[in-house]
Amino acid sequence: MIADPTDSLVIADKTADAHIVATDLVSQAEHGYNSPVWLVTDDQALAEDVIARVPALIDDLPELNKQNATAAWRDYAEVIVCADREDMAACSDEYAPEHLTVQAADLDWWLGRLTSYGSLFLGEETTVSYGDKASGTNHVLPTSGAAGYTGGLSVHKYMKIVTWQRSTREGSKRVAQATARISRLEGMEGHARAADVRLSKYFPEETFDLGASF
Repeated sequence: MIADPTDSLVIADKTADAHIVATDLVSQAEHGYNSPVWLVTDDQALAEDVIARVPALIDDLPELNKQNATAAWRDYAEVIVCADREDMAACSDEYAPEHLTVQAADLDWWLGRLTSYGSLFLGEETTVSYGDKASGTNHVLPTSGAAGYTGGLSVHKYMKIVTWQRSTREGSKRVAQATARISRLEGMEGHARAADVRLSKYFPEETFDLGASF
């Protein structure tokens, strides 16, 4: 997975506290000059309020943090106003953020609906900073949209996953027929014959329609 630079997205509706949303965005922008932060909302007034608050919050940071946050907000930040919560969820899933915070009503709906994120922080009472420093979840997470296909670092990353299969002769009959037909449609005659030879051996009295050889 891709694990840098860090990125964060906040979903917020009209119930959210604009000051807390802005503070959370700035807290993640300070990671680095190229750390994207995104706000997705269905409330225009909230969007404008957050945008208005961010510069002062950045200016109040120590110098190096301020430089990082200034560049990240200027060059990578986005504030996206959506039609409704379904549109917001779809937008978030498309971005597949490393960190996803939801400050909106009906948290259980969001938990059930959202599918693509590295780590999810539900409600105003939690924040990505907790995950960064103290709450205990593993924080090596997919960035740059990689959360669309993988989760964060876990024991599974260090395990070798293998598969195996075994079949009876009768159980393999339909699989062999399907394999032969599909293989011939794809022009893979050798594959088809690997299925044919088994059908001929196991079921010599039967006739099968296995497609035409190429």
